[in-house]
Amino acid sequence: MVKEARLDSVASGLAPVTPGWFVVNTAEAAWVTNAEWSGGVCIFESDDFVLRGRPDLTEYEKPNAGFTIRVVPPGRPSDLYHAESVQEDFLILQGECVLIVEEQERHLGAWDFVHCPPMTAHAFVAIGDGPCVILATGNRRDDLERVYPRSEAALRHGAGSEATTTDPERHGRWEVRRPDGWDDLPWAPK
Repeated sequence: MVKEARLDSVASGLAPVTPGWFVVNTAEAAWVTNAEWSGGVCIFESDDFVLRGRPDLTEYEKPNAGFTIRVVPPGRPSDLYHAESVQEDFLILQGECVLIVEEQERHLGAWDFVHCPPMTAHAFVAIGDGPCVILATGNRRDDLERVYPRSEAALRHGAGSEATTTDPERHGRWEVRRPDGWDDLPWAPK
């Protein structure tokens, strides 16, 4: 029998701190935000950022699969253009974005789905008047490989690395807090 995980409060919401199944509402889950670069990210399964500085949380296990929600401000990329050694899938929940995938650009809106087999280079850039909300899923393997290839299309949108690398220059600073504009997001209490 699989036990229920224990959820604890961290700086920005609830995160699982023991193995097991759990239920958490997006509005109550833990978030990290990089206001200078790519907006906010909710990592439901509790990732290392939530547990840093908490030596009392020793029962944590890294999940096999991960789900995140990204809130990307208009004109900003979700991440640098990259390819991973695992499959990733994305569902646009709200707003609009430009998907840059294998040097092609596609305009996406709510309910568009993107499937990226392993090593498919991609990035999203929010467009329009409001944020783009993206549900993402992928494998959280310890042997994950990630490369950031140089891409003219990604560079045009401010989402690219000047040279192909596995260790790109990072932008902004991640903070354990909810993203800006929280009250305008679909899960916010009305």
